[in-house]
Amino acid sequence: MGPLLTLLVIVTISLIVVRVGSTALMMTGLSYDTASFQSYSAFFGVGFTTKEAELVVDHPVRRRIIRDLILAGNIGLTSALATLIVTFVQIDTTGDMLATIGWIIGGLVAFVLFAKLPPVKRLLDRAIRKSLERAGVIHALDYELLLRVASGFCISEVDVSDDCVLANKSLRESRPSDRGIIVLGITHRGEPFLGAPGPDEKIFVGDVITVYGREEDIVPIAS
Repeated sequence: MGPLLTLLVIVTISLIVVRVGSTALMMTGLSYDTASFQSYSAFFGVGFTTKEAELVVDHPVRRRIIRDLILAGNIGLTSALATLIVTFVQIDTTGDMLATIGWIIGGLVAFVLFAKLPPVKRLLDRAIRKSLERAGVIHALDYELLLRVASGFCISEVDVSDDCVLANKSLRESRPSDRGIIVLGITHRGEPFLGAPGPDEKIFVGDVITVYGREEDIVPIAS
């Protein structure tokens, strides 16, 4: 029974470490799905290569978190496998083996269900965040949360042509917000990017504008 309890403790700690890693990555600006996927990938060493991986390796804090997850994962998995082997080596009968497997599965299911209880989840997340903040992990808002990109909105660059309804007008005159569009920036020919343009800023043919809104609202202004 001793090795079995040790195994369950190792698995429990491993899942908590993955949760800590996910929360830490979220605090650096990643969305929940991306942070969770990268945390599981690093801890269990599956080595998935995705476009989100670039968001991790190019960020010093995220890179350190992933490095620590890889280290913890290798130690945890090695310990779990060793304990699992010891557990089954000590089993003499088929009945005992089935009982042991049942205890392992039951223990894991019980822990997962317990961790998913809303009060437990909130308490765990709050404790993790407080600990990470004290450790110096800076909280950064997720750009997907801020821009609601996942809710049907998008950011696009539009080449201003003669047919563009915003061409040769100031933002005050064209009023793109009435069309459900926000102009985030303008790049005039031969000039640097102008962010957060004022209402008197004029858009000319040949400019490139960066806009935010629903895709179905953005497409008409480019045609």
